[in-house]
Amino acid sequence: METNQQPQWLPRDVSPPEQFAVDGMLVRRWTADDEQAGYEAITASYEPLHAWMDWISEPRTRQEHREWIERQLASWPSGFSYNYGVFDAAAGTLLAVIGVHDRVGPGGLEIGYWCHIDHTGKGVITRAARALTDILLALPGVDRVEIHCDEANERSAAVPRRLGYRLDRIEDDTIAAPLETGRAMVWIKERERA
Repeated sequence: METNQQPQWLPRDVSPPEQFAVDGMLVRRWTADDEQAGYEAITASYEPLHAWMDWISEPRTRQEHREWIERQLASWPSGFSYNYGVFDAAAGTLLAVIGVHDRVGPGGLEIGYWCHIDHTGKGVITRAARALTDILLALPGVDRVEIHCDEANERSAAVPRRLGYRLDRIEDDTIAAPLETGRAMVWIKERERA
Protein backbone atom coordinates (compact mmCIF):
# COMPACT_ATOMS: atom_id res chain seq x y z
CA MET A 1 0.00 0.00 0.00
CA GLU A 2 2.68 2.39 -0.98
CA THR A 3 1.74 5.75 -2.39
CA ASN A 4 2.82 7.57 -5.49
CA GLN A 5 3.02 11.32 -5.85
CA GLN A 6 -0.04 12.17 -7.91
CA PRO A 7 -1.69 15.50 -7.16
CA GLN A 8 -4.30 15.49 -4.44
CA TRP A 9 -7.73 17.07 -4.64
CA LEU A 10 -9.05 16.46 -1.13
CA PRO A 11 -8.95 19.76 0.78
CA ARG A 12 -6.40 19.82 3.60
CA ASP A 13 -9.08 20.51 6.19
CA VAL A 14 -11.05 17.38 5.16
CA SER A 15 -9.72 14.02 6.25
CA PRO A 16 -10.95 10.73 7.64
CA PRO A 17 -10.79 10.25 11.41
CA GLU A 18 -7.55 9.09 13.01
CA GLN A 19 -9.37 6.13 14.52
CA PHE A 20 -12.75 4.43 14.68
CA ALA A 21 -14.18 1.31 16.29
CA VAL A 22 -16.11 -1.39 14.47
CA ASP A 23 -17.29 -4.82 15.64
CA GLY A 24 -14.63 -5.47 18.28
CA MET A 25 -11.87 -3.88 16.23
CA LEU A 26 -10.05 -0.59 16.55
CA VAL A 27 -9.04 0.88 13.21
CA ARG A 28 -6.45 3.54 13.87
CA ARG A 29 -3.63 5.57 12.46
CA TRP A 30 -0.21 3.98 12.81
CA THR A 31 2.03 4.99 15.69
CA ALA A 32 5.75 4.44 16.21
CA ASP A 33 4.82 1.77 18.78
CA ASP A 34 3.26 -0.33 16.01
CA GLU A 35 6.56 -0.95 14.25
CA GLN A 36 7.16 -4.45 15.68
CA ALA A 37 3.60 -5.70 15.14
CA GLY A 38 3.57 -4.32 11.61
CA TYR A 39 6.91 -5.91 10.77
CA GLU A 40 5.80 -9.28 12.13
CA ALA A 41 2.50 -9.13 10.21
CA ILE A 42 4.06 -8.23 6.88
CA THR A 43 6.79 -10.83 7.34
CA ALA A 44 4.28 -13.59 8.18
CA SER A 45 2.04 -12.54 5.28
CA TYR A 46 4.78 -12.07 2.68
CA GLU A 47 3.85 -14.98 0.38
CA PRO A 48 0.18 -14.08 -0.23
CA LEU A 49 1.00 -10.35 -0.38
CA HIS A 50 3.88 -10.81 -2.79
CA ALA A 51 1.62 -12.78 -5.14
CA TRP A 52 -0.69 -9.77 -5.72
CA MET A 53 1.03 -6.59 -4.51
CA ASP A 54 3.71 -4.79 -6.50
CA TRP A 55 4.95 -2.89 -3.45
CA ILE A 56 6.34 -6.04 -1.82
CA SER A 57 8.39 -7.74 -4.50
CA GLU A 58 10.95 -8.78 -1.86
CA PRO A 59 10.57 -9.42 1.88
CA ARG A 60 10.89 -6.19 3.82
CA THR A 61 13.82 -5.68 6.11
CA ARG A 62 13.21 -4.30 9.57
CA GLN A 63 14.80 -1.02 8.45
CA GLU A 64 12.54 -0.78 5.38
CA HIS A 65 9.52 -1.35 7.59
CA ARG A 66 10.71 1.27 10.06
CA GLU A 67 11.03 3.74 7.16
CA TRP A 68 7.52 2.80 5.97
CA ILE A 69 6.11 3.52 9.45
CA GLU A 70 7.96 6.86 9.49
CA ARG A 71 6.41 7.74 6.11
CA GLN A 72 2.96 6.89 7.46
CA LEU A 73 3.50 9.13 10.46
CA ALA A 74 4.70 11.99 8.25
CA SER A 75 2.14 11.61 5.46
CA TRP A 76 -1.05 11.73 7.50
CA PRO A 77 -1.43 15.50 7.45
CA SER A 78 -0.54 15.64 3.73
CA GLY A 79 -4.03 14.67 2.66
CA PHE A 80 -2.81 12.14 0.10
CA SER A 81 -2.68 8.82 1.93
CA TYR A 82 -4.17 7.63 5.20
CA ASN A 83 -3.04 4.18 6.33
CA TYR A 84 -4.56 2.41 9.30
CA GLY A 85 -3.77 -0.66 11.33
CA VAL A 86 -6.80 -2.80 12.11
CA PHE A 87 -6.41 -4.12 15.66
CA ASP A 88 -8.37 -6.48 17.85
CA ALA A 89 -9.85 -3.99 20.33
CA ALA A 90 -9.45 -6.28 23.36
CA ALA A 91 -6.12 -7.99 22.67
CA GLY A 92 -4.40 -5.25 20.66
CA THR A 93 -3.34 -7.76 18.00
CA LEU A 94 -2.74 -6.39 14.49
CA LEU A 95 -5.26 -8.08 12.20
CA ALA A 96 -4.96 -6.15 8.95
CA VAL A 97 -3.99 -2.93 7.21
CA ILE A 98 -6.41 -0.67 5.35
CA GLY A 99 -5.65 2.60 3.62
CA VAL A 100 -7.31 5.51 1.88
CA HIS A 101 -5.62 7.01 -1.15
CA ASP A 102 -6.42 10.27 -2.89
CA ARG A 103 -5.31 9.12 -6.36
CA VAL A 104 -8.45 8.43 -8.40
CA GLY A 105 -9.40 11.99 -9.30
CA PRO A 106 -11.77 14.64 -8.01
CA GLY A 107 -14.67 13.35 -5.96
CA GLY A 108 -13.14 9.92 -5.42
CA LEU A 109 -11.03 8.11 -2.88
CA GLU A 110 -9.58 4.62 -3.17
CA ILE A 111 -9.45 1.99 -0.44
CA GLY A 112 -6.71 -0.64 -0.40
CA TYR A 113 -6.22 -3.42 2.13
CA TRP A 114 -4.44 -6.57 3.17
CA CYS A 115 -5.05 -9.02 5.97
CA HIS A 116 -2.55 -10.76 8.25
CA ILE A 117 -2.31 -14.38 7.09
CA ASP A 118 -3.53 -15.61 10.50
CA HIS A 119 -6.76 -13.59 10.30
CA THR A 120 -8.00 -14.11 6.72
CA GLY A 121 -11.48 -15.48 6.15
CA LYS A 122 -12.88 -13.95 9.35
CA GLY A 123 -14.52 -10.86 7.88
CA VAL A 124 -11.87 -8.47 9.20
CA ILE A 125 -11.39 -6.63 5.91
CA THR A 126 -15.08 -6.65 5.04
CA ARG A 127 -16.06 -5.08 8.38
CA ALA A 128 -13.27 -2.48 8.30
CA ALA A 129 -13.92 -1.60 4.63
CA ARG A 130 -17.67 -1.27 5.23
CA ALA A 131 -17.13 1.20 8.08
CA LEU A 132 -14.44 3.11 6.20
CA THR A 133 -16.59 3.34 3.05
CA ASP A 134 -19.43 4.86 5.08
CA ILE A 135 -17.05 7.32 6.75
CA LEU A 136 -15.52 8.41 3.43
CA LEU A 137 -18.85 8.85 1.66
CA ALA A 138 -19.90 11.20 4.48
CA LEU A 139 -16.90 13.50 3.90
CA PRO A 140 -17.63 16.77 2.07
CA GLY A 141 -16.81 16.53 -1.63
CA VAL A 142 -16.46 12.74 -1.72
CA ASP A 143 -18.92 11.33 -4.26
CA ARG A 144 -17.47 7.84 -4.67
CA VAL A 145 -15.13 5.30 -3.13
CA GLU A 146 -13.21 2.89 -5.34
CA ILE A 147 -11.55 -0.47 -4.76
CA HIS A 148 -9.09 -1.69 -7.42
CA CYS A 149 -7.82 -5.25 -7.68
CA ASP A 150 -6.59 -7.68 -10.27
CA GLU A 151 -9.30 -9.59 -12.13
CA ALA A 152 -7.94 -12.91 -10.82
CA ASN A 153 -7.69 -11.81 -7.17
CA GLU A 154 -10.94 -13.40 -6.03
CA ARG A 155 -10.44 -12.74 -2.32
CA SER A 156 -9.91 -9.02 -2.83
CA ALA A 157 -12.82 -8.78 -5.27
CA ALA A 158 -15.15 -10.51 -2.81
CA VAL A 159 -14.94 -7.51 -0.46
CA PRO A 160 -16.48 -4.85 -2.73
CA ARG A 161 -19.01 -7.42 -3.96
CA ARG A 162 -20.17 -8.06 -0.36
CA LEU A 163 -20.31 -4.32 0.35
CA GLY A 164 -22.56 -3.45 -2.58
CA TYR A 165 -19.94 -1.79 -4.76
CA ARG A 166 -20.61 -2.13 -8.47
CA LEU A 167 -18.03 -3.31 -10.96
CA ASP A 168 -17.55 -0.17 -13.05
CA ARG A 169 -14.99 -1.50 -15.49
CA ILE A 170 -12.10 -3.85 -16.14
CA GLU A 171 -9.09 -2.10 -17.60
CA ASP A 172 -5.66 -3.05 -18.84
CA ASP A 173 -2.98 -2.70 -16.21
CA THR A 174 0.72 -3.39 -15.86
CA ILE A 175 1.61 -6.82 -14.56
CA ALA A 176 3.72 -6.05 -11.52
CA ALA A 177 3.24 -9.09 -9.24
CA PRO A 178 3.46 -12.83 -9.94
CA LEU A 179 -0.27 -13.68 -10.04
CA GLU A 180 -1.51 -10.52 -11.73
CA THR A 181 -3.19 -10.88 -15.12
CA GLY A 182 -2.81 -7.30 -16.33
CA ARG A 183 -6.57 -6.78 -16.03
CA ALA A 184 -7.67 -4.54 -13.15
CA MET A 185 -11.22 -4.44 -11.82
CA VAL A 186 -12.43 -1.02 -10.68
CA TRP A 187 -15.24 -1.28 -8.15
CA ILE A 188 -17.20 1.86 -7.22
CA LYS A 189 -19.62 2.77 -4.47
CA GLU A 190 -21.26 6.16 -4.87
CA ARG A 191 -22.79 8.50 -2.33
CA GLU A 192 -26.53 7.97 -2.20
CA ARG A 193 -28.43 10.89 -3.66
CA ALA A 194 -30.97 12.55 -1.38
